[in-house]
Amino acid sequence: MFNAEAVERTIEIALHNKFRNYNPEPSHMPFHTRLLGKDRMALYSFIHSLSTNFGTAIFEQVAMGIAAGNFSVVELQVDIVGQFIAAGRPLNPKRRRARRNTTPVFRKGAQDAITDIVARLRAATARPNHAAEIAQISERAQFGEEVTDKLRNVDIFLSTGNQVFLIDLKTVKPNVSGFEKYKEDMLRWAAAVLHRDANADVRIIIAIPYNPYEPEPYQRWTMRGMLEIDNQSQLMVAQEFWNFLAGGDDIYEDLLSCFENVGLRMRDEIDDYFADLGNRRY
Repeated sequence: MFNAEAVERTIEIALHNKFRNYNPEPSHMPFHTRLLGKDRMALYSFIHSLSTNFGTAIFEQVAMGIAAGNFSVVELQVDIVGQFIAAGRPLNPKRRRARRNTTPVFRKGAQDAITDIVARLRAATARPNHAAEIAQISERAQFGEEVTDKLRNVDIFLSTGNQVFLIDLKTVKPNVSGFEKYKEDMLRWAAAVLHRDANADVRIIIAIPYNPYEPEPYQRWTMRGMLEIDNQSQLMVAQEFWNFLAGGDDIYEDLLSCFENVGLRMRDEIDDYFADLGNRRY
């Protein structure tokens, strides 16, 4: 069940942390400052900084709170090699500080499968198919020598029973040229999970927190060729993502209201902070 009070508390704490920890980098822009004013430039700098890390500072924290009641395991910034034991089981906190590059990630068979999948997608000789790609990796996951490598952290890790969801939370307009690398990274996550639990039902997802083109549909052509975008297979945008975290409940408008409520409640504090920010040296 969606807990608006808890979500608002998470947003408020995240914003307070941003206020407390924000330290603008020195940036002498005399023409901009003379034209727009020091206060506007300071405000622009803060908003740009907030937008840059909105995902980790706020969206991830809110996502964890929403998902907590609907999945057995909800973790952020997960190092699969260091933390994952088996799908559906609690993560072992003693392994959270495990050194990277000392534990096998997956086997050579899985690595070869990933190379083959990405190559065929790049050459457009195959269409993205999540189920087929995971099956291809699973079939070869236990063959070949073990590979020791470094994996990027999973932004949001969810599991229930043998189901494992590996979510890469992106900005609303991710770099088009990076999707081949994003896809490869996510397939490597899946291979790492299957190396540890061959029975895991793995799903890899890119999540976009809101649709910047609304009311027009999200321009999904940017992912075409690398992601299966039908039926939310490998891409979830706005309502699709947040409602999924809520177990299928339609909570998107409620979530937007939470952000609005926090903004109204903290209006004076936000205004005071920005006024003080404008008085600092910029």
